Amino acid sequence: MGLRKILTDKEPALHKVCKPVVNFDAKLFKLLDDMKETLQDANGVGLAAPQVGILRRVVLVDTGEEVLELVNPELLETDGEQEGAEGCLSVPGKYGLVKRPYYAKVRAQDRHGEWFECEGEELIARCFCHELDHLDGIVYTEVMERFLTEEELEAGE
Repeated sequence: MGLRKILTDKEPALHKVCKPVVNFDAKLFKLLDDMKETLQDANGVGLAAPQVGILRRVVLVDTGEEVLELVNPELLETDGEQEGAEGCLSVPGKYGLVKRPYYAKVRAQDRHGEWFECEGEELIARCFCHELDHLDGIVYTEVMERFLTEEELEAGE
């Protein structure tokens, strides 16, 4: 395994639509392993392949209990609404006010190509939507209402 460089939002790769994964092989396994190590090293909740310069539909989400590997993920269902602070490893040190669904259900493939479904509320739902946006070339700063100030962050906005 190895750490990968996390691209910042100025990098063109973050604004491109990713291609589906078609080969479930050692190259994919290495990408997933490297992304997991990179995510944990950065102390993040989610990481998408384009954030490490790979334009493939691959996302990791740390639920607190496990790190989900989502290959070719699709958003199946959302419900409710939440508004809150959102950050991104590719936009270090900044947080924006973003509306997201309260609940999200995703269908994806695992590293071996097997389909499965997972779901989450609150932070996990926010993370699913945020990371899947990355796969379509969307960074949260494009969908946020506004950046939050230091005062708002300290007050728990």
